[in-house]
Amino acid sequence: MFALAAALLFVLALIFQIAGVAVGTVVTVTTLGIAGLLCVALHLMGVGAGWTLKR
Repeated sequence: MFALAAALLFVLALIFQIAGVAVGTVVTVTTLGIAGLLCVALHLMGVGAGWTLKR
């Protein structure tokens, strides 16, 4: 799930970079890139990999 979120953040960052768009001072290409890297790191750690029911 985090890998999908990272891919979406990277696509948004790429589109913002190509179009030269910035949404305020908080959401920039850099913040989207860092958020994407955080999602990749969480994915590689195994967070959100899935839940199993123990019976």
